[in-house]
Amino acid sequence: MVAYVIYIREQTHDQKELNIYASSVGSVLERFPMQVLAANGRLEVLEGPAPEAVTIAGFPTIDAALAWYRSPDYQAVAQHRFKGASYRGFVVEGL
Repeated sequence: MVAYVIYIREQTHDQKELNIYASSVGSVLERFPMQVLAANGRLEVLEGPAPEAVTIAGFPTIDAALAWYRSPDYQAVAQHRFKGASYRGFVVEGL
């Protein structure tokens, strides 16, 4: 069953680190069966506090999403995201 990885960026701490992440993550994403559905575009808050940005990626299964997230290649690149901003991230199974 399809799964979605959702990242909610709460606060940027170091834009340079986020720039490194953005320029490096593409080559890692290409190696996994996924599709970026939304990435830091315009958002309208309907309820709750406004995040800085939201990214949504679709995967064929939760296991595929976890394989991507836990891969050594992604974890190496993700260190720049961790240094660059505070996020909430999760994977949710779709319908």
